[in-house]
Order: sequence, then C-alpha cells, then structure tokens
Amino acid sequence: MYGPPPMRQPAPRRPGIPGPFVALIAIGVGIAALFTGCVVGVGIGSQPDPGRSPVAATASSSRSAESVVAEPTTATPSARSTASPTASASPSTPAPTRPPAKIKVPDVVGANHQAAQNTMQAAGFFGLAEEDATGQGRALLWDRNWVVVRQSPKAGSKVSPDTTITLYSKKIGE
Repeated sequence: MYGPPPMRQPAPRRPGIPGPFVALIAIGVGIAALFTGCVVGVGIGSQPDPGRSPVAATASSSRSAESVVAEPTTATPSARSTASPTASASPSTPAPTRPPAKIKVPDVVGANHQAAQNTMQAAGFFGLAEEDATGQGRALLWDRNWVVVRQSPKAGSKVSPDTTITLYSKKIGE
C-alpha cells in the first residue's frame, strides 16, 4: 500500500509510417500538384470558352492579352473593291475615349460607417478611404461601431467615379 506507484506500460507501437509523416507527405503532394497545375496553365475553376477548340484555348491563354487570334472574314467582292489601299495598309486608330461620366456623391454623414461604404459602392465609388475623425489615428476595425461625421468630397457634388471618397468617422457614443 505504501510504496512507489505501479509503473505504466507504454502503448505498443504499431508497424507502419507514423501519422505526422503521412500528413507531411500529403501536404507536399498537394503543393506539388497545385504548382504543376499553375505552371501548365490549369487554373482552379478555369474553363475553356465553348466556342473555341481546346487547342486554341490553351494556345491563346499562354499569349499576352494584346495578341489576338485573327478570325477569317468573308467580305463581298464589292466591299473589297471600294476600300482604299491606304486605309487597309494603315493601322486602325482607336476611337477617342470619353472621360467617365460624373456621379453625384451621396450624403452619408450620420450613417453607420459600414452602411456608408455600401451606399458609396452602390453609387459607383469604389476608391474609399477612412479616417478617425477624433484625430487619434485609430484604425476602423469594426465598421459597424463607427458613425460618419464628415465626408470629402461634400455630398451632392458631381465627381468622377475614380475619385477617392474619404469618410471621417468616430466611434458610436463619442
């Protein structure tokens, strides 16, 4: 009764590869398969265009976005005869691009910061910045805990969609 406690026998070892090594091997094989798929050009969830053959799809996917496979065109003989030789020899000039239309900035002062961001994105503004309006430089981690007290540019002004909208917020209750 009084003496050293009885010794526990260790569990018998099973033959084979231990579990952690199996996990490491499986992870290595998975990484190798992912790397091989990326090198070959097989992306996760990628599908070839239904209108192109698989050979054309892989050939064009390895080219840059600027190179385009020319499709054969069928033109009537009268269309060919009326085209001027200088027009066909000179490269086509791109159509002039218009500046993006200006959008009216919505009024989000007094709104929950998350709702204000949603409103701005729904209006077409995706370049959003945020600042602590108290000047303490805090990060707005939980957007729903903050309320917008000022915005720049002001509500109602018309600006380009690529304009950065800055929302100045403080914590609710401050």
